[in-house]
Amino acid sequence: MERKLFIKKIALMAVLPSVFIAACSNEKKPVEGAAKEKVQTFTCPMHPQVIKNEMGTCPICGMDLVPFEKNSNDKALKVDEKRQALANITTLIIGENSFSGGKQLNGRLTVDPEQSSYISSRIAGRIERLYVRETGVKVSKGQPLYQLYSEQLATLQQEYLMAVAQQKQFQGDKIESQLVAAAKQKLLLYGQSESQVQQLLKTQKKDPFIVFYAPQSGIVAELSVTQGQYVQEGGSIIRLEGYGQLWVEADVYPNEAKNIKQGQKVKVVVAGWEDKPQEMIISFITPALQSGSQLTQIRGTIPNPSNQWQPGLQANVFLPSASQTNVLTLPVDAVIRDGKGMHVWVKSGKDNFEAKLVKTGQENDDQVEIAEGLKKGDQVVVTGAYLLYSEYILKRGKNPVEGLKLSKS
Repeated sequence: MERKLFIKKIALMAVLPSVFIAACSNEKKPVEGAAKEKVQTFTCPMHPQVIKNEMGTCPICGMDLVPFEKNSNDKALKVDEKRQALANITTLIIGENSFSGGKQLNGRLTVDPEQSSYISSRIAGRIERLYVRETGVKVSKGQPLYQLYSEQLATLQQEYLMAVAQQKQFQGDKIESQLVAAAKQKLLLYGQSESQVQQLLKTQKKDPFIVFYAPQSGIVAELSVTQGQYVQEGGSIIRLEGYGQLWVEADVYPNEAKNIKQGQKVKVVVAGWEDKPQEMIISFITPALQSGSQLTQIRGTIPNPSNQWQPGLQANVFLPSASQTNVLTLPVDAVIRDGKGMHVWVKSGKDNFEAKLVKTGQENDDQVEIAEGLKKGDQVVVTGAYLLYSEYILKRGKNPVEGLKLSKS
């Protein structure tokens, strides 16, 4: 009897572990069809690197954390009425209006090459004296620039004196007269003035030193020699720039250039002199794009009285355009422009805002034409659009226009 009882106990002990394991496995097995619980995370509006699994405050700045909806596919952004007031979010129902547009081009003032003078050596020799020794100096027309010592010049003077002496011996001889005229012309071509030639005849002494004078007034932009340096005939000496009138060059995209014509009048405003707009006639449109860019240039000239402007100053060129009627317009600040395209925020419900891609047309200082993407009656955010844009990126971790397509109005 005791043996049978012992065998029953052994059998029960062998079965109990398997029963216990099966029970535990049934407890851990999830119920089929039960939805997995979504974990809500929170982040700081000022420090997006702070991410927590529970509501609280930012350990850096102390601000209340906001829900982080990175995995949400909802294109709308919900902002309650109180937060709309704090963010100064205002809307406007878009409608058709008359529009007088224009295009503002970024430009700059540059030197007009026609106002520049390149001074080179008329004859080979040594720079005996340099009267102007630095760039940026203003010189006047007729001012001495440098003195040159030239043996070749002394030889030409001697030839002229000999030709004049020989002419006196053969009065009325046409050949002798021609020789004198030719010798004199050489001196004039090599930089001697008429008064210097007359002085040579008076003194009968050759002078290998010759002073060269500024052919026009201007600013010394480049100085290519030093005192005591030898120069060859035609060697560069000085470059003078005149600022009496300046070029205005402006960058233009090819699709804009087709509406611009030579001879067209435009307004130019130099930065810092907004109260002195200038009228310019477009004189040239470059036929090729600039190297490394998709831009071409337009060019014209403006007067520069008293040299009040310097080359390099920024200038805005305003292209006028014809007035239009019945076009959709918005304030310029309502349109957000980034690498993904231009978009606006449209109010789609009481507290819902949604981004929409748009295509713009002409614009002026205040308004921009909406060519595609919106329709008459849409309620568009005109102030606070950038705050909505920033909050969407912060909460969702992506650009609000990703995956959007431009809708025809």
